Amino acid sequence: MVLVKSHYRVLIFAVLSLMLYCTLTSFAQDKHIPQNAGVDNTKMGPYRALAQLAFSASQKGDSSSAATLAKILERTWDKAEDYGGDTALSKTNKSLFDQIDKAMDQFINVLTEHPNSAPDSAKLKAAYSAYLEKLKLAD
Repeated sequence: MVLVKSHYRVLIFAVLSLMLYCTLTSFAQDKHIPQNAGVDNTKMGPYRALAQLAFSASQKGDSSSAATLAKILERTWDKAEDYGGDTALSKTNKSLFDQIDKAMDQFINVLTEHPNSAPDSAKLKAAYSAYLEKLKLAD
């Protein structure tokens, strides 16, 4: 009798574990954004990837590379989303373009003002997070 009760406990535990696993896997798949070589396949993916690279370089103490990547981010954004024709965000949603552009400028300025030294980490993290949040609005 005791043996049967322990089998039921194991079976119930296994079923509940399987249900939890399926629920979490389903949730994770809903949030998954397809990527190619680490760049998500959204309109804002390349800008997000460049920002991540710049932030990472700064975190590793490579201020020069971080500033360079920040300038590349700025020029790429301006070329595509400001002057990029009819599909440019500045043409399709000027208000959102302005919000993202302002957040990007704040992030970039923290890095480009310190090409040879580490910027204030709290200020950099705040600007980076704010920029990523604004990018999500355009995905």
